[in-house]
Amino acid sequence: MSLSVTSLNRAAVAESVPVLLFPAKSKFRWSSALIIVVFWVAIYFAGIFTPPLLDDVDTIHAEAAREMVLQHDWVTLHTDGIRYLEKAPLMYWAVAASYKLFGVHDWSTRLPLMLGVLLLLFAVYGLGKRYYGERGGFYSAMVLGTCVGPYIFTRFEIPDVIVGLWLAVGAYFFLRSLDEEEPSRLTCWGFAATCALNVLTKSLIGLVFPFAAIGLYLLLTRNLRHLLKLRLLSSTLVFFAIAAPWHILAALRNPSQGAVRGFLWFYFVNEQFLRYVNKRVPAGYDTVPLFIFWALLLVWLVPWAVFLPQAVLEVLGKLRKLRAGLNPQQRANLFFFLSVLVILVFFSFSTRQEYYTIPAVPGLALLLGGWLAKEAESGEDSALRRAGRSSSLVLLLIVVAGSILGLAVLFSSREPVPGTDLADLLQKNPTEYDLSLGHFLDLTPEAMGAFRIPLLGAVASLMLGASLNWFFRRRGQPRYGNAALALMMVGLLACVHSAFATFSPILSSKQLAVAIEKHYQPGDVIVVDGQYHEASTLNFYTGIPLHILHVPSGNLWYGSKFPDALQVFETPETLAALWSGPSVVFLWADNADPKELQGVGKYMLAHSGGKFIFTNRDLSR
Repeated sequence: MSLSVTSLNRAAVAESVPVLLFPAKSKFRWSSALIIVVFWVAIYFAGIFTPPLLDDVDTIHAEAAREMVLQHDWVTLHTDGIRYLEKAPLMYWAVAASYKLFGVHDWSTRLPLMLGVLLLLFAVYGLGKRYYGERGGFYSAMVLGTCVGPYIFTRFEIPDVIVGLWLAVGAYFFLRSLDEEEPSRLTCWGFAATCALNVLTKSLIGLVFPFAAIGLYLLLTRNLRHLLKLRLLSSTLVFFAIAAPWHILAALRNPSQGAVRGFLWFYFVNEQFLRYVNKRVPAGYDTVPLFIFWALLLVWLVPWAVFLPQAVLEVLGKLRKLRAGLNPQQRANLFFFLSVLVILVFFSFSTRQEYYTIPAVPGLALLLGGWLAKEAESGEDSALRRAGRSSSLVLLLIVVAGSILGLAVLFSSREPVPGTDLADLLQKNPTEYDLSLGHFLDLTPEAMGAFRIPLLGAVASLMLGASLNWFFRRRGQPRYGNAALALMMVGLLACVHSAFATFSPILSSKQLAVAIEKHYQPGDVIVVDGQYHEASTLNFYTGIPLHILHVPSGNLWYGSKFPDALQVFETPETLAALWSGPSVVFLWADNADPKELQGVGKYMLAHSGGKFIFTNRDLSR
């Protein structure tokens, strides 16, 4: 009798959980939408103002959008005044529109991407709600909004999370077509439109990913005839009406000129096919080892990855029912799983960066959200509840081990002397910098002293959240456990943001740009002793074209070949002439004694993050 009373008491407690934190299963709840927005504000929107934009892709992409506005050219992108035709334009259009509305700022640069994250959260919420119930949609959005990967890879301007948005919306239209006896025009044309928008976001993978996932799904379910129901002719016309105009205009405005091959070769052959097989010209992209690439997907799902095995096993367990037919929820599970698998397998045979799996995270978030909803709705002694308790214990043990290591680092480190440049405490590994997270491999025990506060905060957040999650699941209250994990991630990601801001001088040259602006006069010259991307922050923050003491390479290689390209590339001989000329020359360098200035008079104007600005005049007087 006492056990029954206890069970009833627990059930009563579970039912008394505040609706705002634990929505019950229903059609749509404004309270769920409010919670999603609150977490998005706390995790994503709060970080759009700091730190400054970074060198490389961050300010290269921001500069392309800024020059789009300045030159009134929304077809041919430029960076440093040179044609920049590597990327699809949609992200740049969004940032340029933000600049037109709000001016050029750090926050207006980041705003479109952050709004894209919010749209993705609601897309996942709606998709999950359709197939897992309201609670399943809510949990799917919360998993996606609080996990590590999307947060890290929206700290700089790359469009991969937007690729995930279009894939999620496209999945909705395709699954809806399976639910309809005769798919409507809205369904078919909506899917075509999302594919077109994805192509405008990241080129051909906008077609490869959804088409491959759909093909696999229909093949496995022996339903290839479904393709004939998708209004192929009119849908194709919708696709080309959206995707084709920019490509046609870009080809017309950037044709082959002499020895320079035109846009179509560079964009489709060099940047798509040759990059995929690691024969792109010029080379410049490293690749993550395959095992690490797959394993990192689990890292991007922290802390929810501990529930992933049972969510995936549930999908695989239903495969035996393919011949008998699947219900709508099982169809959705299978399609989400195949969508993730397509992305992983596709990049397993190509060059790959750490963030290439980010478009797969929404699909896994949906599988996790569906499983978490089932766990919450199942009986206290069900297999789902037991699996949830086991996973929460695994997470707690991992967190305890990690916290012990973190505390050991904390207590063995010493806070740097005030005024110490963090770069002086790092061990540089330039061979790893082609990887997006390569600079973080430079950290040393001495450098960790600069991160004592965020490290302590991270340990506290993880220990509290993982412990409460385990405690609540042990008491039969998984909804409380999920809330503990979500709130834990707010604290953890705030600490990540703080650490990122501390590390940002290593990755950004903004402080050096500010120092230049104080002394710059028309006719002065800014020279980068290296490649453009290493100091692209100077271009963005000063608005002044940079001269590059390097052979044409990287982002400027192709554009520099056009006859009308600005002559921004210098040689040691032309630099020597500039240095002895009448104009003030500002030289950016990544070491304190650049070989090009050895034996000549030079003055250090500023230094920050292991980078220096030298001048040929003493500007301190």
